[in-house]
Amino acid sequence: MNAPVHPADLVADAYAPTAVRHRTADVAGVHVFYREAGPADAPTVLLLHGFPSASHMFRDLIPQLAERYHVVAPDLPGFGLTQVPEGFRYTFDNLAHVVDGFTQALGLSRYAIYVFDYGAPTGWRLAMAHPERITAIVTQNGNGYEEGLGEGPWAPIKAYWANPDEAHRRELHALVSDEMTQWQYLNGVPDPTRLAPDGYLLDQYFLGRAGQRDIQMDLFLDYASNVALYPALHAYFRSHRPPLLAVWGRNDAIFIPPGAEAFKRDLPDAEVHFVDSGHFALETHYEEIGARMLDFFGRVVR
Repeated sequence: MNAPVHPADLVADAYAPTAVRHRTADVAGVHVFYREAGPADAPTVLLLHGFPSASHMFRDLIPQLAERYHVVAPDLPGFGLTQVPEGFRYTFDNLAHVVDGFTQALGLSRYAIYVFDYGAPTGWRLAMAHPERITAIVTQNGNGYEEGLGEGPWAPIKAYWANPDEAHRRELHALVSDEMTQWQYLNGVPDPTRLAPDGYLLDQYFLGRAGQRDIQMDLFLDYASNVALYPALHAYFRSHRPPLLAVWGRNDAIFIPPGAEAFKRDLPDAEVHFVDSGHFALETHYEEIGARMLDFFGRVVR
């Protein structure tokens, strides 16, 4: 006679496919913290977060995708729980180099990418270096065109690019303040009660750690390299024509809607959708964004 099955075991089995595991991978001395869920033999989706967040921003999205896909979400160097050795230079080239090594450490030879904010220039570098690995791209307020840079938020950063002296660097300290972090989450959200405070409170905790301000100032300065990369990115789009879905918070003041529409200039088949939210659109519209991603992947990912 078979042993009786405990009800708790049935619940565990039912939720096993979408259960999120929290792991660390060593990439040349960088201990990359990451979240992983879904069947290991399913197509992979690599989720790349942005400033000032970490992989926790995908806490609601991962279970949706993991029913059908193998989902991996690392914390970028300088963010979240990823540990970086002393002397690491915080540039977007180096962020991409670490993520590239991370995908190889996990044996990810083919994957779709979801890019947001800083995750976009990181993901663009992966795609241009290894176009054969990219099955599809989803960009959620992940910019790739100059017309996507909102004038107000980018003015002091562009001034720093033009004159990277200590005075301009100090002026940008305000961008890592508690007030600015909350603004990034709440600005453009019609109903703030839909946005939980967990995300921006955790982000600010990480931003308050020793050395973080200088890390973020270095990345603000190096963001100019991403803009310089745009022509090569557009050439990659035209040459390789990856399937692309842009889902954008239409009220984002940092990466504004023209940046989403611009993808169609180099990828005429790109799908562009807007949701009534701001920069962190996933916080308020994860169900709609997740549904669009599942529909999109179901049509283009093999």
